[in-house]
Formats: sequence, C-alpha cells, structure tokens
Amino acid sequence: MTTTTAVVAHAADDLRVEPIAVRAPGPADAVVAIAYGGICGSDLHYWRHGAVGESVLRAPMVLGHEVAGTVTSAAADGTGPAAGTPVTVHPATREPTGVRFPENSPNLSPGVRYLGSAARFPHTEGAFAREVVLPATMLRALPAGLDLRAAALAEPASVAWHAVSQAGDLRGKRVLVVGSGPIGALAVAVAHRAGAAGIVAVDVHDKPLEIAAAVGATRVLKATDAEAIAAVDADVVIESSGHHRGLASAIAGATRGGTVVLVGMLPRGDQPVPVASAITRELRLVGSLRFNDEIDEVITALADGSLKIDPVVTHVFPVEEALTAFATAADASVSGKVLLAF
Repeated sequence: MTTTTAVVAHAADDLRVEPIAVRAPGPADAVVAIAYGGICGSDLHYWRHGAVGESVLRAPMVLGHEVAGTVTSAAADGTGPAAGTPVTVHPATREPTGVRFPENSPNLSPGVRYLGSAARFPHTEGAFAREVVLPATMLRALPAGLDLRAAALAEPASVAWHAVSQAGDLRGKRVLVVGSGPIGALAVAVAHRAGAAGIVAVDVHDKPLEIAAAVGATRVLKATDAEAIAAVDADVVIESSGHHRGLASAIAGATRGGTVVLVGMLPRGDQPVPVASAITRELRLVGSLRFNDEIDEVITALADGSLKIDPVVTHVFPVEEALTAFATAADASVSGKVLLAF
C-alpha cells in the first residue's frame, strides 16, 4: 500500500502531519504531486473548532482545497492533463439532486462536494498531501510562465473574481472593500484589474491594509473610523469581513442605489444589521458563494500578469511545520495568505 504525508484534522485543536494511504486511482482519476497549498479560513475553523458552521468533523479528515502541483500519472481513460503537466485544482464536484437552482450557477447546487469538507459523511478528503488522487475533471493545466506558488492562489482568487463580478462592470466606479484578509485583498486586486476608479480598503489590522495597498487599493481606512467609511460613498462594496459590524460598515459606506456584495461568511442565524438604511437608500445586497468557471479566467489573468497578487502571500512553511503555519495564518495582524510547501 502506497502512503503519503498529509495534514489531517482529527478534532478541535488536534491537527497532525501524518502518513495516510493513497487510494487507488479510478479510470478517470489522475495522480498529482502537490507543490503548494494555501491555508483557508475553513481549514482554520476545522483546526480550532472541529467544525465549520454545521459541518462537523465526525472522523479524521485531510484538509486543504487551495492547491497546485504536477501530474505524475494521467487518468487511464485519456481525459485530463498528461503526466508532467503543472496544474491547479477546481475543488468542486457536483452530484444530481432534486433541488432547483439556476442552470448557469452550478455553485448553488446542494449537490456540490468540496475538497476538505465535513459537510457530508463520509467526509470529502482534502488535498494537503504530498500525493493526491483527484478526478481529472478537477485539474486545470497551467500556461507557460505561471509558477506553482502563484497558481496555489487560483482558487481563492476565483472566489474574489466571482464576488466582484456580482457587481457588474466596475470601470470608473468607486469601490469599497470591507475586510482586507486574503479574500478581501484578492478582491482589491480583481477590482483594480477591472478598472475601478478608486478602491478603499478597510480592516482592523495594519498588515492587511499594507497588502491591500500593494495590490491596488488607492486608500486604506481602519475599521474603527466609522465616519470616514460612511463618507466613501462607494458605488460597489465588497463585504469580506464575515462579521455583522463589517456588513454594517459596508451598508454605511455604499452610495444611494449602490451594490453591496456579501462574500464574507457570516455565522448562521440572525444578525444585527441596519437593514432599514439599505431599504431607504435602495441598496442591492447580493450574496456570493464560491465560484463556477471563473478559475479559467483567473488562470489566464495570472499568467498574462494583469492580475497582480504576489503581495498577498506573506509566509511559506514546509508541511512538517503545519502547526506553526496554521497559527501564523490565524493571526491576521501578521499574515496574509500562508502557504504550505509539500
């Protein structure tokens, strides 16, 4: 039996770097040697709490869904990239259900499975491992010149791209990004590429604001400066803090008739939010969940240099130092996106 080294969440505060068995590939599966993996907020929740919302760990699970690597064995059925191809990964697969959703929004299907998710049992294993077996349909070949480190950010950049696209054409628009962690910073980069006239980034910490300025923010504000945030008068607001106070700031900072895109995942249940202000100023509040095929556009934009995201990565740790990496990623005052090197 072949084994590989993986990052496995066993329970709250029980994260281990340990050997796991590599499953035998099916005819439509490829084997990928993972080079880099980005630590996501969901990975941090599984580590700290043993759960993400109602997705609770019921068994040990390999984490990770933001990865890039090289195909070492192509799918036997001839689909997907050939051996030796550098790839990034679209971490979603879909199963049919009887629930309705828009045909052009497969991300809204309740049948979606995501790598490294405990939403169902058995859990969907993630890709934080030196060697993983994945459906070839998940793999996206990388253009020449796009390195694996940058490609590890294709997934979160796609989340940001999808969120920004929810607001329509940004050319000449004033944009406000509330919450400048990795997704917020990537939203700044995407908005900058989309031709926004000015981008104001907000956060509670200095480090995320420094990163946001490096990828295209024309002005930064501390989250405590409520008066300045309200004065932004933004045509489009990207709320990526995932906190009800951030959503309140987003509503306050939007212009009359403006659009607020909610990409930060707020906790389940009722939230104390000033909705009356959104009503009286006719704001459009638009949800944003993951992404669809935007990853293909993101890969092209990363390869041609039009989407500049290098400053978002602040730390790279070898997989053996995963616990240190997770602790660093959990401290937003010192880090942006933290990568594991496999």
